[in-house]
Amino acid sequence: MNKPVWLARLLGIGGVLETVTGLGLLLDPAGGAMALFGSSMEGAGVAIGRIGGGGLLSLGIACWVARKTPISPASIGVAWAYLAYNVVACVTLAWASVALGGGSLPALGGAVLHGVLGAALLGALLGRSHASAGA
Repeated sequence: MNKPVWLARLLGIGGVLETVTGLGLLLDPAGGAMALFGSSMEGAGVAIGRIGGGGLLSLGIACWVARKTPISPASIGVAWAYLAYNVVACVTLAWASVALGGGSLPALGGAVLHGVLGAALLGALLGRSHASAGA
């Protein structure tokens, strides 16, 4: 499969996953914490969870729109931003899964998912750079 199609599909996946996750965190951040870590959230954590949900909703929308023109400079920027998010999410969820009670399986699963998405995005982005340099 060629790199623009691969990148478009990854951005589409990000559009769906992050929009749904963002909406979920906006509606019930404490439920998200309980599902991922088996831990409660209250006070300022709820507000920060909602802000994070808004950020994920925004990232999801940007990915969804960027999938239509995966080789445009703006879409490449969205893809790099989505890669950065996936790296941070992978490391944070892996760390939290160990630090918050000896291994939360949902958090560890989320870390693996973000790691796979990050690796795929990196491959698509670097492959795109090498393809354009060789042209």
